[in-house]
Amino acid sequence: MTSYAEAVFGFRPKMRRVIIMVQDLLMVLVAVALSLVLSRSDLSFDAFSYEGLVTWVGIVLISHLLFRYCGLYTTIWRFASTPDFFNILKSCAILTVVLYTLSLMFRFIQPVAGLNERQFIVFFLVSFTIISAPRLFYRFLRDGASWGILTHRANKVQAKRALFVGRLGEADLIIRFTRTAEPADYSIAGIMATERGASLGTRIQGVPVVASRPRLIDVLEDYAAGTRSIDLLIFGSGVEHEIEEYSELVRVARHGGITVLQFSRLSQLGQEGKIVLDEVEMETILRRPTVPSDIARIGAFVGGKRVLVTGGAGSIGRTLVKRSLELGAGAVLVADNSEFGIFQLSQYVDEKDHDRLKVRIVDVADRRQMTRVVMEFKPDIIFHAAALKHVPLLEENWESAIQTNVFGTLVCAEVAAKCGVPQFLLISSDKAVDPTSVLGITKRAAEQLVSALHESHAIAPDGRRSGTKFIAVRFGNVFGSNGSVATIFQAQIEAGGPVTITDRRMTRYFMTVAEAVDLVIMAAADAQSRNGKDDYAIYMLDMGKPVPILEVAETMIRMAGKTPYADIPIRFTGIRPGEKLHETLQGANEEIITLDIAKIFGLRTDVVAWPTVQAALAALQVAMKSQDKASALAVLAQLHRPETPAPDTLQVTGPRTVGQAG
Repeated sequence: MTSYAEAVFGFRPKMRRVIIMVQDLLMVLVAVALSLVLSRSDLSFDAFSYEGLVTWVGIVLISHLLFRYCGLYTTIWRFASTPDFFNILKSCAILTVVLYTLSLMFRFIQPVAGLNERQFIVFFLVSFTIISAPRLFYRFLRDGASWGILTHRANKVQAKRALFVGRLGEADLIIRFTRTAEPADYSIAGIMATERGASLGTRIQGVPVVASRPRLIDVLEDYAAGTRSIDLLIFGSGVEHEIEEYSELVRVARHGGITVLQFSRLSQLGQEGKIVLDEVEMETILRRPTVPSDIARIGAFVGGKRVLVTGGAGSIGRTLVKRSLELGAGAVLVADNSEFGIFQLSQYVDEKDHDRLKVRIVDVADRRQMTRVVMEFKPDIIFHAAALKHVPLLEENWESAIQTNVFGTLVCAEVAAKCGVPQFLLISSDKAVDPTSVLGITKRAAEQLVSALHESHAIAPDGRRSGTKFIAVRFGNVFGSNGSVATIFQAQIEAGGPVTITDRRMTRYFMTVAEAVDLVIMAAADAQSRNGKDDYAIYMLDMGKPVPILEVAETMIRMAGKTPYADIPIRFTGIRPGEKLHETLQGANEEIITLDIAKIFGLRTDVVAWPTVQAALAALQVAMKSQDKASALAVLAQLHRPETPAPDTLQVTGPRTVGQAG
C-alpha cells in the first residue's frame, strides 16, 4: 500500500487526479458487489448480461458526476481533515439515495428480485469505508513518523528532540508540521502546557504532556540535568507575555546546553511547508505589556504609498523598511551612507519584496544628492531616521553630530518641502528633553526645526495645511538596536565578562523595535488626518516605566545560563560625558495631550518661528566653519530654550505655542 501511495503521488497533479477518480469508481463497483455478497442477495438478472453491464456503466457515470459535484477531487489528501471525510460521507449518502431512488423507479418498469433496502444500507457503509480508507491511510503516513519508517529512507537524519512550551492547541499544530516536514529537523518529545491543571500523561498525536503550571521549571530542570536527553526548547507564540516563568525557563535551558527557539509563523502550506522558529531575543526579558498594532489602519496608510527611509540601514530604519514592505507599500527607497549596512539590509528583507526595494548610498546632508533622490523617487512620505546617536562618541565628534543630526535634518526637510512630499516624519529621542549631551541638544534642534516647519506650512485661511506636513516622534531606547545596552551586554556575556555599567542607579526607557516602528507609522497615519487646533508637531510614545540598567544586565546574564557576579562579573565604570542617570520623555515646559490612540500622545511645546530657526542655523554654520564648539553649542542651546540670551550673531523673537487639547 505504501509503494502504491508513493507511486501515485509521484505523478503530475492532473494524472494523479485521474488515477484517484478511477480508483474511486472501482471502489464504488467493489462496494456494489460486496453489498450484494454481504447481504446474501440473489439478483434475478445476470450481472454480466447486457442489462447488468448497462447498470454498471450507469452506476459509474452517476458516481463520477456526483463525486465531482461534491468536490471530492479538490481536496489535497495530505491535508485531509474532518470536513473532508464528512464530505465523503455526504457523497456516499447522496449516491446511495440516488441509486435507491432509481432502483425504485426501475422496479415500476421491470420487477427485480433480490433487491431491497438492506443492500443499499450495506452499500452505503461499504462505499464510505473503502473510499475513505486510502485517504485516511495516506494522511496517517504523511502525518506521522511512520512515513519515514515505511518508506525505508536510508538517508534520514536523526531528528533533534524538543520540548514544546505553550498552549495545547498550538502544540497540535506544531507537532503536525514537524512530522510532515522533509527532512524532519526535530521532533516534539513532550509538551509543557501553559494552561494550569492540564492533565499530565495525556497525549496529543502521541506526544505526552510532561508538565503544566506551576511545575514547568522543575520538569525542565530534570531534562536539563541530563536524566532525559533533550536538544531544543521551543516556545509557542506569545508565551513570554503569558507566563511569569519565561525568563527562568530560558535560563535553565541555556544553562543545560539546550537551544532555545520560539515559534514565529508557518512558512507555507505546501508539501515542503514548515514552521518558522526564531531565536529568542533578549528583548523579551523586558516583559512590558504591548498593545496589538492596528494593522488595518497602518496598512491602509502605508498600502500603495512610496516610502523613503533615510538611515534605512540602521536598526529602526531597517525595521521601518521591512514593515512598510509587509504593509503593502508600493515601493520603498533606502537612503543611507553605509554600504555594508545596505548590504545587510538586503539580507534582512524577504526575497519576494526585493523588486519593491530600492537603495541609494547618499549622505543626507548633501543637498544635491538628496534633491536628485527625492525628485526621481517621488515619495509620499519620508521617514527621517538617519542620525548619529552614541552619546560619548559625539561629545568628541561634535561637528559630525551637528552636520548629520541638524543639517542633515534641515536638508531632508527642505528638499521634502521643495519637491512637494506630502509628509515628513523625524525620528526623535528622549535625549532631546532637557539635553545635557551633544546628541541631546542636536536632536532637540532637529525637533525645533521640524516644529517650526510644521507651523510655517499651516498657512491656509481655513486652517488646512499647505504643502508638506512635518512631524516628529519622540521615544526612548529601542531594545536590541545597534549600539544599545542590550547588544553591548550580550557581546560582553558571550566573551565571559565583565559586563560594564556606568552607574548602578541608572535607568532607561525601553521599547522593542517592532512596537516602536508600528507606533511611528500609526503617528504618521494620525497626523495625516489632523488640522487646526488638534494638529501636533511632536508625538510622544508611551514607553511604560523606566527599567534599571543593572536589572537588565543581571537578567540577561541569568538568561544566558550564568550567575551574575559569580560566573559573569559586573563592573561599574562611572557616568560618561553627556550621560544622565535618568532620561525623561517630557520637558518642564511641555504638556502631554492624551489622544484616542493607545501608546501615543500629542505634545504641546514651545516652538521657535521659522525665520528665527533660519537665523540660528546661519549662526551655527559660522561656528562650524571656525570650529568653535562653545559658540555652536550656545546657538543650539538658544533653539532649545528661546528665552535664554542669544549669541551676538542671533536675534530671537518670543516663542509661540502650538497645539491645543483635542
